[in-house]
Amino acid sequence: MRIAVYGASGYQARLVLTELSRRNIDVVLAGRDADRLGKAAAATGLLMSPRRVADLGDHDALVASLAGCDAVVNCAGPFTATGHTVVRAAIAAGCHYVDTAGEQFYLKTIFDTFAAKAEHAGVTIVPATNDGCLPCDLIAHLMAEEVPSLDEITVSHLITGGGAPSRGSLRSALRTVDSLVSGGLTYERGEWHTGIPARRGSVVFPGVPEPVDMAQLPLAEVVTIPRHVRANRVESLVEASFSARLSAPLTTTTIDALPEGPTDEERRAQRFSYLVDATTPGGHVVRGLVQGTDTYGTTAIIAVEAARRLAAHGAEPGVLAPAQAYDAAGFLGFLTGHGLHWDISPRK
Repeated sequence: MRIAVYGASGYQARLVLTELSRRNIDVVLAGRDADRLGKAAAATGLLMSPRRVADLGDHDALVASLAGCDAVVNCAGPFTATGHTVVRAAIAAGCHYVDTAGEQFYLKTIFDTFAAKAEHAGVTIVPATNDGCLPCDLIAHLMAEEVPSLDEITVSHLITGGGAPSRGSLRSALRTVDSLVSGGLTYERGEWHTGIPARRGSVVFPGVPEPVDMAQLPLAEVVTIPRHVRANRVESLVEASFSARLSAPLTTTTIDALPEGPTDEERRAQRFSYLVDATTPGGHVVRGLVQGTDTYGTTAIIAVEAARRLAAHGAEPGVLAPAQAYDAAGFLGFLTGHGLHWDISPRK
């Protein structure tokens, strides 16, 4: 088994490389800059692994960089600007694809543009294999198996601690600031729409004494969950103060002056709670809960395992939501062994 990492010199990518090295998986480091790839290889104990230089604007070089690889983890954001080029190259190379994206409109574009192409090529594309989308998407699938008739689903994210976002995350926020301000997509009665206000302004999280003020934010789950769960409405929320920070004015100069990402100590101190609240037509509420530490580290574990499962076992070809590509209970069980807690319970 051989897994490529494109954008291998970035902050998130180095965590992915470290996880691949820890699991003794054969790795190819791919990216735009030979010197930076060499530094990434040295930092992650992968000096003996192949390094392949390929610019995002050179399709043939991108395809060649994935030659002989069973899967690729794309970490080269902002995905809105360039993610499609790596998807196209993966399809041409016959290489399964996952990425760490969280950009909602990018996901929608990948599903709309590449589903038929990937299916025809026998390649599986699973975007957004990150700390939020994948476990929330999987738990929503399990909830729908227990309560098949769902009316509304609200996905809520609460993250505390952890320092500032990485420069890559901030560049993605800068690229998608319009959707961050507008709230992005809401799924309603079979279609995705913009400009629909959220129905909830606060959420009660486990272990938090007071309701948390929330704001609508374009999370990936709004794009993935309706592809395998029947519901009339799906919306997404994050803590209002976090939304305000992401929506604050940013410039590339400001971002470049910041640290590459949070320190190891900051990551260890971070906590996240993600909720999937589903309401039935009769008013019954079922809650899915995902809790853990270290969003960037958890994303690395998830992306590597997602790529490994495609490389080892495959999945239906096409562009798939996580729950369409993986056994939901099995993958969540794997994550439990890596510090993730999840639960489904009725909520009164």
